[in-house]
Amino acid sequence: MESTGVASLIRKPRSKFWFACFRDANGKQRRKSTKTTDRKKAMKIAEQYEQVGQRKLPAKTVRETLAELYREIYNESLPSATVRRFIENWLNIKQPEVSPATFAFYKKSTAKLLEFLGPSADLDLASVTRTALVEFRNHVAQKASPATTNHDLKTIKAIFREAKRDGYIGEDPSEFVDPVRKSPQDSRRPFTVSEIQMVLAVADPEWRSMILFGLYTGQRLADIASLTWDNIDLARNEIRLRSRKTAKRILIPIAKSLREQIHAMPARDELGNPVHPKAFATINRQRRSGNLSNQFADLLAQAGLREKTPHRSKGKGRGSKRASNSLSFHSLRHTAVSLLKDAGIPEGVVMELVGHESKAMSAHYTHVGSEALEKAVAAFAAI
Repeated sequence: MESTGVASLIRKPRSKFWFACFRDANGKQRRKSTKTTDRKKAMKIAEQYEQVGQRKLPAKTVRETLAELYREIYNESLPSATVRRFIENWLNIKQPEVSPATFAFYKKSTAKLLEFLGPSADLDLASVTRTALVEFRNHVAQKASPATTNHDLKTIKAIFREAKRDGYIGEDPSEFVDPVRKSPQDSRRPFTVSEIQMVLAVADPEWRSMILFGLYTGQRLADIASLTWDNIDLARNEIRLRSRKTAKRILIPIAKSLREQIHAMPARDELGNPVHPKAFATINRQRRSGNLSNQFADLLAQAGLREKTPHRSKGKGRGSKRASNSLSFHSLRHTAVSLLKDAGIPEGVVMELVGHESKAMSAHYTHVGSEALEKAVAAFAAI
């Protein structure tokens, strides 16, 4: 072990690099690779780790010292950008990767942060602190719903994670900024079978079909409304689509009750035609499902499952605080998941069927075969 002052160096048997040993501000012993085999350079890095760990230097000085050290050791400049410039570049990268609706949300979330930061948005990204992001979260929460607040926070967290990954910042200030708590009224719940039957009883033929598609496929309202007969292959008994939200390709075997519904529909053999013409026209005209969501809310009111409310804008924006209801079209997605899990279908199969994505689950399930999916849809009971 090489030592100078508090910081020291050690070698590990399976690594060619020197490891820095130092204590943080709480006195805890830390070890971190210096990523170099040069002892003198490694010692400089170790001393810097120790200074940073014990918070002996202001954040600005730490950044400047690290930048100088980075240039000296690696012969290149440490990446840097203002908050505004990094966000602009991040949005440019994300635009072709996500749906137009998701990108629009990213723009709104980042615009809120830039407005909140004011002149500080033109300072180095490393100047943003956890305290500033907590204040931003609380500022949004005063005006917006918990769901919107947490979605905004999720966007900001993604930005700072990528900034750390790419070397623009040493520590992620958003890492320990927690989401706001949702009230019980904000929670979505599944439908009961009797509640679905109540809605079907007041629905017109197109909405009845959309409800059954939502239940037996677990897909979102916008994806159901966007279906054409090209997406449905009765010969193979499957529906193929690409999620508008995640761009994930999804294959769904057709449940028996849904197949009966499809056979009862007109023009099912005319490829290119929309499966639900009115909803298809609405989603393509407005590029979002808000109007359709309002129509479904009216159906819930007719069925006695919620109060009738006006859909006039109150000038507060889509993310503003508003009355929350536990049932919506998205509840059919929750219902599908609940019915499948109650039938004993493995979680990985359920996720593949409805199009959920989870890093945690991907570690356990890398592929779900068609036979497993067919068994899953066979578990659906007739409504």
